[in-house]
Amino acid sequence: QVQLVESGGGLVQAGGSLRLSCAASGSIGSINRMGWYRQAPGNQRELVASITSGGNTNLADSVKGRFTISRDNAKNTMTLQMNSLKPEDTAVYHCYAVIDYSTWWGQGTQVTVSS
Repeated sequence: QVQLVESGGGLVQAGGSLRLSCAASGSIGSINRMGWYRQAPGNQRELVASITSGGNTNLADSVKGRFTISRDNAKNTMTLQMNSLKPEDTAVYHCYAVIDYSTWWGQGTQVTVSS
């Protein structure tokens, strides 16, 4: 079993910053890709950012220039630095990890951006 635990969500005013973290533990072999999805009420799930074990990143157009994704392979952790937050960034953010062709998910953390 693999556990993914997110932290760092909360309430912030528009223009502010938050840092989300995701820590993987358990029967971890080699974590291939890690990333973040978000889902707001009434909206489809959206891929926000992802990063490979080699450090190649992919960011949604809506967050480019504002969000940065990084990971520490030795610690099995991942971080999403979110700057210049907008009300439309409000959502539940879930981290995921692809390990040996299986995808594992965290429980999610709420991010709320007030205008």
